[in-house]
Amino acid sequence: MTGYGSASRDEPLPVHVELRGVNGRFLDLTVRMPDELRPFETVVRDRVRRAVERGKVECRITLDRDRAPQLDAPDPDVLARLVNHIEALRRAMPDTTPPSVTDLLTTPGLFARPIETETLRAPLLDALEEALGQFLEARRNEGDRLVRLLQTRLDAIDASARALSAAAPELLERFQTRLVERIEQALGLTEGADRIPAEEVMVRVRQEVAAYGLRTDTAEELDRLRSHVQEFHQRLEGSGPVGKRLDFLTQELNREANTLASKAAGLEIARAAVELKVLIEQIREQIQNLE
Repeated sequence: MTGYGSASRDEPLPVHVELRGVNGRFLDLTVRMPDELRPFETVVRDRVRRAVERGKVECRITLDRDRAPQLDAPDPDVLARLVNHIEALRRAMPDTTPPSVTDLLTTPGLFARPIETETLRAPLLDALEEALGQFLEARRNEGDRLVRLLQTRLDAIDASARALSAAAPELLERFQTRLVERIEQALGLTEGADRIPAEEVMVRVRQEVAAYGLRTDTAEELDRLRSHVQEFHQRLEGSGPVGKRLDFLTQELNREANTLASKAAGLEIARAAVELKVLIEQIREQIQNLE
């Protein structure tokens, strides 16, 4: 699911946390942060992973170094490192023009008062919690919309299964009637042909119809289809992550629809099976976005 959240803390240095998420079947977490905050990367990753299970998530953390307290004189350590770098560059490239005093004075961190890294832990994690709260709230709102959409599709599947269950005896009877009429015409029974006794023919017809009815009986598939729909509803109305379980249920729904199509004894069932597969495919596409 998509989501967004951001938060900032001002002391001892302004730190800003931004979370962005888009749809994804598995969790793909990227953390971008300045080197000063790198010691806390593991903590940040663990916190996000505890809250999010699916999606491509980017956590971007920035630190405003320009707001650090300033020194009256250059930081000796920073200045020493800068001099060493300049000397190394001059040895490697003798013709290079040395930096001016202005260039040196504008070196980042040269006049900044050193900040203890540990003092940044609390404001960073506070900002992360606030941003994560906004991020999860946005995902919950989208999840609610997805649930309503899925429930509409599930209700359509259940209604179709109910209709097919109610119509199955009539469909079989219509098939039997058509089969009897065709056999009667083929054998000339309607013209009084007596080479084969009519009763013997009709017994054989009924046997064939009964066998065909067993091969094309869809009651079991329809019952399982409705059972999966019911469990789907229960999972959607429950709490906690459900995406992976719904993936499995969708596969089972599709399996029953395929079996139903293979047993189609008439145009009505064949059409219903196609409609069911369309609805199930729409569900499959949406649950990829649901955690």
